[in-house]
Amino acid sequence: MNRTTLSLIAAVAALAAVTGFAAAGTPGGDDGPAKAAAQLPVERSSLLCPEPSTSDLAETAYTSYTPASKDTEEAGKAELLPAETGAGDTDSSKTRSKKPKPVVTPKEPGKPVAGEATGADAPALVGTADGALAPGWTVQQTTTVEVGTGRGLLGVNCSAPDTDFYFPGASTAEDRSDYIHLTNPDDEAAVVDVQLYGPDGAVKSDVGEGIQIAPHASVPVLLSTLTEKPYTNLTLHVTARSGRVAAAVSAADDKLGGDWLPAAADPAASLVLPGIPKDATSVRLVAFAPGQDDADLKVQLATSSGRISPAGHDTLHVKSGMTAAADLGDVTRGDAGSLILTPTEDSVPVVAALRVTRGKGADQETAFIPATRDIGARATVADNRAKGSTLALTAPGAAAKVKVTASAGADGGTATSKEYTVKAGTTLSVTPPVPAGLKGPYALTVEPVSGGQVYGSRMLEEKQDGVPAFTIQTLPDDRGTVSVPDADEDLSVLQK
Repeated sequence: MNRTTLSLIAAVAALAAVTGFAAAGTPGGDDGPAKAAAQLPVERSSLLCPEPSTSDLAETAYTSYTPASKDTEEAGKAELLPAETGAGDTDSSKTRSKKPKPVVTPKEPGKPVAGEATGADAPALVGTADGALAPGWTVQQTTTVEVGTGRGLLGVNCSAPDTDFYFPGASTAEDRSDYIHLTNPDDEAAVVDVQLYGPDGAVKSDVGEGIQIAPHASVPVLLSTLTEKPYTNLTLHVTARSGRVAAAVSAADDKLGGDWLPAAADPAASLVLPGIPKDATSVRLVAFAPGQDDADLKVQLATSSGRISPAGHDTLHVKSGMTAAADLGDVTRGDAGSLILTPTEDSVPVVAALRVTRGKGADQETAFIPATRDIGARATVADNRAKGSTLALTAPGAAAKVKVTASAGADGGTATSKEYTVKAGTTLSVTPPVPAGLKGPYALTVEPVSGGQVYGSRMLEEKQDGVPAFTIQTLPDDRGTVSVPDADEDLSVLQK
């Protein structure tokens, strides 16, 4: 590329602003030339929610929220529509003749909107937002299942479509029922490959190749059908040959409850997994090295007072193309923390996630914390309640100050905000601010004020007949803005 192609670059930048693609930096990294680019609000966002549950007893709540942003259009539109069930007909001309009724229809930025569904027939959802409702649009899907396999509190942030996903922490063990949910938002069929990696490398299977997902449809695939051998710790890699999909894993355990396993952050040399609860009784780290070289990782826990090395687990060796796991036990010991993975020598990209267990005996429940991006310019999480929400913030490098804003409730309340300081190398665990006169669920936004990078997560919990049911959602940048180069900017760096 040379400088005579400025018109093409401008076109690409305009497309990025329309579709909502945003640049994201790596932990502690340098964004380089992107820092000089203008930040404009995205004009269109897509979110997809997986099918909530196969239980007839499931109760699902949806909470949609768009933070108020500057420089956006006054008008906007957003809706979440039921997806088709199963692979369906891949001919887009034969799909859905009537537009279904939206499950959630947001009205304005700054005010949450709630919806609900019941039973095993609740469908996956396909959502779009434009105008003022697009920047930072966030939807939380929270399901309560009182009894049976996978019982507990199951939460997931509805996600944007993409073409490549990693899920360390999946399993085909006999006591687990893991499904990968693939949802296609577009008017053309998508073709997807699903590959499993165990402790000895790739798991041979032809079943996961060339899975077709019809337009506006969702397909769940049971991972145990991809291999005859049970594996306790696996990494799932999903790639789209054509089209785009949203992907999430529902993990249900016969004894330990269940939750959603979201995709981990893209492979990187250093990773942060924030918000291990203070009362975690068991924590398992699962990591995968997708490149050609082995990874040697330093494992540290960022506590309320600083970084420590977990006893007996200060390092983890991950062989190339293989999944490694380490049981860290009750690593937090009454003090909430975040796991930080850094290379011991050469930098080798890895992906990682944690399975966290709370409770004891028959009253245990699990949730997952994937490695995540930092909060960036702003992070948003919906479906917070008056009780049961805990916010965890960690600053792996320099100390930082953040502003946390609690929106009004879906049915009433007054927004409020509070600033927090996170000391260098520590994790701060707090009960977030609650709107005055709160009615209904509300949203939290976290924005940097000063200092270094901050990573975060929100834990939502409730009691279910003695079971400490909970779910954890990480807080990556909500991609409310997109970097658009100035017309007179020196774009020679794009030749690289």
